[in-house]
This record gives sequence, structure tokens and C-alpha cells, in this order.
Amino acid sequence: MADKLKITLVKSPIGAVPKHRKTCEAMGLTKMHKTVILPDNASTRGQIQQISYMLKVEEA
Repeated sequence: MADKLKITLVKSPIGAVPKHRKTCEAMGLTKMHKTVILPDNASTRGQIQQISYMLKVEEA
């Protein structure tokens, strides 16, 4: 596994559950097609699992 993950928001959180919207904001994903690089740890993996239907994840 890589030590960093490249995460891109590909679906709008407008119609999503409020908790999922907050998770997007907490990850730094504020706009469509924005990409952030986060560490590959249990916390980040949990956030990704929660909103996986909105994300594209790659190893960085």
C-alpha cells in the first residue's frame, strides 16, 4: 500500500445525507473534481468507505 491516497470528488454532495456532506468538507473536498492527497491510514480509509459512491481513489 502507498502511504498517500489521491482522492477526487466526482459526484455532488448536494443531495447526499448531511453526515456525508460533512465528511466531504472534513476531507477538504469542497468542489466537484477537486483532488486532495491524504495519508493512507485507518481514519482516512473509514471516511472513504462512508462516501465511496462520491469518490475516485488512487494511490499517490
